[in-house]
Amino acid sequence: MKTARSQDQFVIERVQTGVRMEKRLLKVLKALAEFHDLTLGDLLEGIVLHAFDGKTAFQKPSRKRIKELKRFYGLDLDSRASHRLTEAGKPGGPRKARSGTMPRGTAKVASVGATKTASGRIVRTAAHERATKRKRHQ
Repeated sequence: MKTARSQDQFVIERVQTGVRMEKRLLKVLKALAEFHDLTLGDLLEGIVLHAFDGKTAFQKPSRKRIKELKRFYGLDLDSRASHRLTEAGKPGGPRKARSGTMPRGTAKVASVGATKTASGRIVRTAAHERATKRKRHQ
């Protein structure tokens, strides 16, 4: 029987993101999302929310499917590899920061302690408001 809590609806705002990820790992995730009839974004949200709570995102049948998909796509990485990944063609050193200009509005957001909404509107954080108030009173 479902509890009232499991039927709560949460209104959220999603944003498009451009993350880079290991190729075979992405293939496994896409296949797993397809297997569960989810979008990749929905699957990743679920995994992250479970991880934030310190819980496993998958039960035994899904873990078995993941093992099969990893074997199929030749994914030989596990959690121990997470801090030791290096881009192909780059020696083992740290990755360089991208050069060039930041996306429009990014510098302003970073410099004033604000966040940027999906619509592009800049919203000041409480920390920014406090800092601004202190400057006015000095």
